[in-house]
Amino acid sequence: MSGAKIILLVIVLIGNVGRIHSQISWSETAPGVWKATAGVPESYDLLKASGATPNREALSAITQAAFPLSQTDISIKVVDGKTYLRFPLQKEEQLFGFGLNFQTIHQRGKILQLHVDHYGGKDNGRTHAPTPFYVSSKGYGVFINSARYLTVYAGTGVRVESKNAPVAKDRNTDKSWSSRPYSDAVEILVPAAGVEIYVFGGPTALDAVKRFNLFNGGGCLPPRWGLGFTQRVKSLYTAEEVKKEVTAFREKGFPLDFIGLEPGWQSKSYPCTFSWDSVRYPDPAGFVQGLLKENIRVNLWTNPYVSPEAPFYKAIVPFSGSHTVWNGLVPDFTQDQARKLFFDQLQRDQVSKGVSGYKIDEVDGYDHYLWPDVASFPSGIPAEQMRQTFGLLVQRYSETIFHQQNKRTFGLVRASNAGGTSFPYVIYNDYYNHEDFITALINSGFAGVLWTPEVRASKTGEEWLRRFQTVVFSPMAMINAWASGTKPWSYNEVAEPIKQLALLRMQMMPYWYSAFARYHFEGLPPFRAMNLEEGFVQEAKKENGNANLEENPYAEAVSKEIKDQYMAGDYLLVAPLFAGQQTRKVVLPKGKWYDFFTGAFVGDGQVITVTPGLDKIPVYVKDGGIIPMMKPMLHAPLPGEKVDLNVRYYGDKPGKYMLYDDDGESYNYEKGDYCWREIKVERDKNGKLKGSISAPVKGKPNTVGNVLFEYMTNREPSPHRGRAGEGGH
Repeated sequence: MSGAKIILLVIVLIGNVGRIHSQISWSETAPGVWKATAGVPESYDLLKASGATPNREALSAITQAAFPLSQTDISIKVVDGKTYLRFPLQKEEQLFGFGLNFQTIHQRGKILQLHVDHYGGKDNGRTHAPTPFYVSSKGYGVFINSARYLTVYAGTGVRVESKNAPVAKDRNTDKSWSSRPYSDAVEILVPAAGVEIYVFGGPTALDAVKRFNLFNGGGCLPPRWGLGFTQRVKSLYTAEEVKKEVTAFREKGFPLDFIGLEPGWQSKSYPCTFSWDSVRYPDPAGFVQGLLKENIRVNLWTNPYVSPEAPFYKAIVPFSGSHTVWNGLVPDFTQDQARKLFFDQLQRDQVSKGVSGYKIDEVDGYDHYLWPDVASFPSGIPAEQMRQTFGLLVQRYSETIFHQQNKRTFGLVRASNAGGTSFPYVIYNDYYNHEDFITALINSGFAGVLWTPEVRASKTGEEWLRRFQTVVFSPMAMINAWASGTKPWSYNEVAEPIKQLALLRMQMMPYWYSAFARYHFEGLPPFRAMNLEEGFVQEAKKENGNANLEENPYAEAVSKEIKDQYMAGDYLLVAPLFAGQQTRKVVLPKGKWYDFFTGAFVGDGQVITVTPGLDKIPVYVKDGGIIPMMKPMLHAPLPGEKVDLNVRYYGDKPGKYMLYDDDGESYNYEKGDYCWREIKVERDKNGKLKGSISAPVKGKPNTVGNVLFEYMTNREPSPHRGRAGEGGH
């Protein structure tokens, strides 16, 4: 071959490296889940960081689905070391997801950079869990398995060669002109020369969400005590002050299952020593064990930045990043040596003494204190990827400590991402807008994470009560009093309704526990958007006078988002009020709905206006709804402890509910040591309602005592009591 031909061949090869049009080949990698690969994906991604393993058996139980998109309309190409993805978007389609957003449910028309960060007050992609997964109202989902900062154009760009290009209009004369012309695509820029892409089938949007959660291992199943009530005490509390607070809860009759210690438990923090302060906590083991005897667990605050005075500081230096956070080392948790040094300290010094969990702070941002993107780590993983996955890593390896002891944990974390669905952590932050907290709770169901609308302090008793009402109907019922020192009874004028709400949380534990079991085994988010509820219809209404509804239904002409009501568990619709509100509108899905507290019929597929009074949060139950409840205990039931059930039934049509049971604390359910029992309510031949519960499964956990049915709609208590072992009514 001549020299000229060789030079020409080299030029051609170099040109091909710069621009690669991928031949798209989709393979069904799990039931209802298809995978395609663009270019050469990076060796480190979200699924590798999290270690997520698909639950294939559960995925196969969801209704079969065909590939939900036109494959010819999907474009994947790699240009100059970047990957460009394009997915089709129909005019009538709405998009949900793209991470834990706080102010918006509808994401069509957004431009986002998905970037782990402390939430800064704007839905721009920088958030605690920027999960690169979106769901369509057409019943499918798309996930980009990249640990990079992704840029998303969610139906904003208009391509010249678009099959559905909008017509150019004269703004001078045409009132239907729009500044946001119709876009027929979701386009995503991945700053890497390759990536894995996953498409999740439906047929419904909820099915797509369930598949995504199950593909990431299924949702977490907290211990029963994790669904009780938690109080986080002031930062510098001593052991004696904590004990006094626990005593006050008991004497005042307020439930308490775990108590959170803030930075003062450590000898030094910011950066952290991960060692007990000998003055405030002179006998850590005695302190923790003493509380355990009172059925109170201890949860410890920390961040993962290692103080020069930490006992393992010198040893972990070679396995830490090039930059510090608050002058503390940043361990490279992708390396075995760093993990062993760091998490062995937690195990020896805290978990072995009986500590039940952690609150892992400041793994999200802001930029001014977290390591910069120019930082380096000994593993060679770029700082950008480390930031996107650091929350996943600390969750994964801290949970491993408890898993090795066969004791479940439930804690708090400031950052997560795709792959983290199964981790027993709830996201929180320092933001404090109540309305936005509820929107985040709704969006958490699209992001594969849990979120708590925690309560800290309030300007008035009214605000305190309104915030507390939503805490009770959330993944973690928590007061975070690290700065304020508030107690449930701090606002005297609402202390009694606060107490009743806390007790209601305990009464509903069988319902919440079964909801989380469905999250784990079926992928159904325990708290989720109305848009995922069957029968929920939201009509588009013209909100802007110059918008063309036919051409642009989800940009300038958009239906008002429903971002202040949500579904909780199988049957409940929760519609909070906020401070200053006395009335609100509630959009009911099609089908009959009933008041949770009274059983009264409230509507069927309509918008209602309610005035519940200060001491009630509007909660509604769908027709045939069954809510299993227990007595209002001050602590979660202990392993093996039997509790009587009061099963509430609402409505008219036959009801069915699957009640979950296991020992409540261990991981034995992973070995099959659990059971589901069917609760049914139907009419007998005389038209009278009759409730039943299936017999306990032989050799499986059974913590159900007597069962009483209460028919809420006409307030008829069942005259029959029966032992659960007899399948009584």
